[in-house]
Amino acid sequence: QHKDAYQAILDGVKGGAKEKRLAAQFIPKFFKHFPELADSAINAQLDLCEDEDVSIRRQAIKELPQFATGDNLPRVADILTQLLQSDDSAEFNLVNNALLSIFKMDAKGTLGGLFSQILQGEDIVRERAIKFLSTKLKTLPEEVMTKEVEEFILTESKKVLEDVTGEEFVLFMKILSGLKSLQTVNGRQQLVELVAEQADLEQTFNPSDPDCVDRLLQCTRQAVPLFSKNVHSTKFVTYFCEHVLPNLSSLTTPVEGLDIQLEVLKLLAEMSSFCGDMEKLESNLKKLFDKLLEYMPLPPEEAENGENAGNEEPKLQFSYVECLLYSFHQLGRKLPDFLTAKLNAEKLKDFKIRLQYFARGLQVYIRQLRLALQGKTGEALKTEENKIKVVALKITNNINVLIKDLFHIPPSYKSTVTLSWKPVQKADASQKRASEDTTSSSPPKKASAGPKRDARQIYNPPSGKYSSNLGSFSYEQRGGFRGGRGRGWGGRGNRSRGRIY
Repeated sequence: QHKDAYQAILDGVKGGAKEKRLAAQFIPKFFKHFPELADSAINAQLDLCEDEDVSIRRQAIKELPQFATGDNLPRVADILTQLLQSDDSAEFNLVNNALLSIFKMDAKGTLGGLFSQILQGEDIVRERAIKFLSTKLKTLPEEVMTKEVEEFILTESKKVLEDVTGEEFVLFMKILSGLKSLQTVNGRQQLVELVAEQADLEQTFNPSDPDCVDRLLQCTRQAVPLFSKNVHSTKFVTYFCEHVLPNLSSLTTPVEGLDIQLEVLKLLAEMSSFCGDMEKLESNLKKLFDKLLEYMPLPPEEAENGENAGNEEPKLQFSYVECLLYSFHQLGRKLPDFLTAKLNAEKLKDFKIRLQYFARGLQVYIRQLRLALQGKTGEALKTEENKIKVVALKITNNINVLIKDLFHIPPSYKSTVTLSWKPVQKADASQKRASEDTTSSSPPKKASAGPKRDARQIYNPPSGKYSSNLGSFSYEQRGGFRGGRGRGWGGRGNRSRGRIY
């Protein structure tokens, strides 16, 4: 008799608005008493979740967690994940809340539903499910996010990472790097290996393929924060030295207005601090040295009367040189006799002449910058032009410190500098370099913020003996660019469409 009554309630979904509203409340309320009608009950509730009347849909969605018992839970999770495609904000919030409530009942079961849709669902469902994971997982308490649950997330994520777009990859790295079990040295090492796999460092590098270049940059940006003295960047630094540096001038990028060469050199500089033992150290150091020489010009020849012999003075690319010199200084520590024993005397002499010429231009530039910033504080330092000058002063001071080190006999690799685009670490404040060139007239630390993200501006210093060729300095704030969906790596194929309840 009761079974017939419950069947009558299920049939209510085919009735009018009043019957449907009652059915939306009573189907879940008595669901547990009629296990033999479980399938029919869930399907009836699903029909209500797709009703034309928004109030009926909301009521039906709100009650869905009541069906999440035992073996039904993954199915309910799968259904709720598909419902994330709703464009009604109240409905969308109800789906989010319902997913979170079943997460607390059975995290693995809920994740099973979410991942099955990420792997097989429509693009909009996949996109929103990934976004749900990237925003909501970190809000769940530890008793829900157990070690077993985190391991499940890692295993399933690896399946998804076999075929992702650049944007999806960034979101998955955010999800995984937030997991407690991956905060350890071993965990970070696992993440670096995942990124290296994604970057496909075994493949031949094609500098003229924008997607190939973009993929490498996106992956490297994800890896950089994971490196430390215990988690080495050796594989990435080796790849950059062997494949990217020799092709630096022919790199192409799909991102408009990005100085791709500077971006690559900045990443290499950041990674060089955490490079471990490298197999072909001397050969890679040579590649780095040769690239540095390209940006360290020889002084123009002077005519007999002391005038410049009609040659234009070369432009000094400070941003590039900071990155290359820093990387060379970091890797040079591992082979301190490279300049003295591995180079012939002629080469070393040539390098010192280039260093000396660059240092002279540098001093002129530093004086101009200090003069321009002298006495400026607070608001005056916040103008775009002055922000650029502050960063320019950081760059030139850094180069100055590194050049002084290399002028030692034998060359020294002891100084520590903070790269111009990185925040100053407190530990560095006590370093000797702080007093080398920055004490008296450098601007206050608080002014060190660079220009706005992606700003590309060129500062032209006043004219003078070296000034005409110093204006080529352009500073680009390193702002990670976001790859558009579908620029995808391996171009995700069309997935099945339609309801897969």
